[in-house]
Amino acid sequence: MASKGRKAAAAAAAAAAMSDGPTGFAARVGSIPRMVRDVFRGDYDGLSRGRLLMMVLAVLYIVSPVDLLPEAILTIPGLADDAAVAAWLVASVLGATSAYRLWENGQVSASGDPQVVPGEVVNG
Repeated sequence: MASKGRKAAAAAAAAAAMSDGPTGFAARVGSIPRMVRDVFRGDYDGLSRGRLLMMVLAVLYIVSPVDLLPEAILTIPGLADDAAVAAWLVASVLGATSAYRLWENGQVSASGDPQVVPGEVVNG
């Protein structure tokens, strides 16, 4: 059962990544350096430095030859832990870049609340 949930999550992540097409994917990847810069400057508070650090650590874990469950000894579980970290990383990056791009375009504030639009009430 858990396998079906993971497959569904992986399919949903892939669909979300490509939902904007190849140019949308490139725009997401291109927004990562700006997002990191704005997080460290304090301009963007929709992503914490701790969450950003966890993403960096996930990348390092995936590319590192040192594993908690080594593939050479425990083939299936060894690959499964890398896959789980990669799935979390993809989902986190997709969510973070989507929120950042909305914030960057002025559509949503960093906290996720709609922006206040100045206006007046018209009684009619």
